[in-house]
Amino acid sequence: MGKFAELGLNKSILRAIEESGYEEMTPIQSEAIPCILKGEDLIGVAQTGTGKTAAFSLPIIQHLVKGEGKRNPKTARSLILAPTRELAVQIAENVKTYSKYMHFRTTLVYGGASQKSQVKEMAGGVDILIATPGRLLDLENQGHINLGEVEILVLDEADRMLDMGFIRDIQKIVARLPKQRQTILLSATMPKTVEKLANSILKKPTRIEVAPGSTTAEKVEQHVLFVPKERKRALLAHVLKNKEIERVLIFTRTKHGANRVAKNLDQLGISSAAIHGNKSQNARQKALNEFREGEIRALVATDVAARGIDVDGVTHVINFDLPNEPESYVHRIGRTARAGATGISLSFCDHEERPYLRDIEKIIRQQVPLMEDHPFHQEGMELRNNGAGKEAKEPGAAPDAPKRRNNSGKHKPNRRINQPKSHSAKPGSGGQRKGRPTNRRARPASA
Repeated sequence: MGKFAELGLNKSILRAIEESGYEEMTPIQSEAIPCILKGEDLIGVAQTGTGKTAAFSLPIIQHLVKGEGKRNPKTARSLILAPTRELAVQIAENVKTYSKYMHFRTTLVYGGASQKSQVKEMAGGVDILIATPGRLLDLENQGHINLGEVEILVLDEADRMLDMGFIRDIQKIVARLPKQRQTILLSATMPKTVEKLANSILKKPTRIEVAPGSTTAEKVEQHVLFVPKERKRALLAHVLKNKEIERVLIFTRTKHGANRVAKNLDQLGISSAAIHGNKSQNARQKALNEFREGEIRALVATDVAARGIDVDGVTHVINFDLPNEPESYVHRIGRTARAGATGISLSFCDHEERPYLRDIEKIIRQQVPLMEDHPFHQEGMELRNNGAGKEAKEPGAAPDAPKRRNNSGKHKPNRRINQPKSHSAKPGSGGQRKGRPTNRRARPASA
């Protein structure tokens, strides 16, 4: 794939890369870095865990060497937009590592934290500003940030930013940037909404796609387990008896669901923590650090909070709830099998989630293999095959909402209270999904 030493990077950058233990580039790095160094606009499509952060941060650092130390008050020479606080923090850690021998100032701007320190850090100007769209616009509107001197713009995880309803914020931000700039857009998937955004803000971009859009990591061993809804917690307890599951990410569809799963695991003596948009930034970072250091075995997360969970050694990903957006499945299981390692994903599917599974298999262009070896397999298969029988309720559980039907009369899975709505179109659909609301979602508090 080529070595970093062959790129002609500054010696200080190469020293930092070498000390980080890297020598050879990943496919996305070997194709993207030379392109960005030439000053070209770029669209990069690659799965999570393939080294995208280094692919854009290293050439940005190289570019900024030219004007090292030259900063104007409240300005930023480069801007990196990320959908969540966790991803912004992760990017900042990488950027600071690669630029540690340079005289650069890197600043984080995100919501859910006091703006006082962020305003103070921006006062003298920075070389690299890493931000979530909502807080960036807020501080820009207050006059604390001037976007008029940005030389390079990066949109990282562009598909997730659009899923989270940031399209208008991004358009406002782009409108306040200089027209003469370099723009880099990176995404794990490339639905029509991202294509449209890219066409509106990039100029004659080079497109790099190191793996087909919306495919899953080759080294992830995938399985689906059919199980009645009320048996999912018991199945999770059964699965986690396996000591080979050393470090596991568990995904739920809702914040309350994440809290319930984490509480149940603690009662079983399995060290865990929940991470979602209702948690404070300090609590989220504490949980992430404990997971990274191996102090807890399981981290229970929602999709919004999951971006930025870049932790080596995640052996398993468990989809306690299947996502109602198939693209999210790609991102979820991409949290394992990172940096060349292998991993396993297990997806619990109840009767109501079968349409979600079909959507997932369509977008990844393969069938997820069935795992039969679990205690509730027969019950799950009965529900899968004929939908017969009603699932038992847990004590105190709320009654089910009536099933919605689309025009064909087929059942659609119910949405629970606080379940994130999804309005993005399927790749190739050219529009909204049937039966989905069309009003724009409010910006999530987690940004």
